[in-house]
Amino acid sequence: MPETIREVMTPSPRTLDMRATVQEAARAMLDDDIGDVIICDGGTICGIVTDRDITVRAVAQGRDPAVTSVGDICSAEVTTLSPDDSVDDAVRLIRDKAVRRVPVVEGGKPVGVVSIGDLAIDLDSRSALAEVSAAPPNI
Repeated sequence: MPETIREVMTPSPRTLDMRATVQEAARAMLDDDIGDVIICDGGTICGIVTDRDITVRAVAQGRDPAVTSVGDICSAEVTTLSPDDSVDDAVRLIRDKAVRRVPVVEGGKPVGVVSIGDLAIDLDSRSALAEVSAAPPNI
């Protein structure tokens, strides 16, 4: 059973500069088969943008994805974990903050992302969430 975030996180997260467009973020998510991109300003994490953020904060509001920056729609209050934090710490944080994905930071740099799906796969591989999270993409 995994004990640290390092054992369950998805390594090498995709990052974009805060001035990148929403369209660039959506393309990165499609290309990498991911649901989030970490947003940085000069190498420092300043937000996270998810596929849901793109839908709710850009498309649904009539913003042009080709010109709207990810810095304008990202969740700027980002809670992070260390790779050496425990899986229990991640579960508690996700529950307390009601988030689905948490950037993992080491030495001030993003090194991974841990998602509710990652935790479900490792904690209860027979759960419905684990099965959905482990399934191939439907595109």
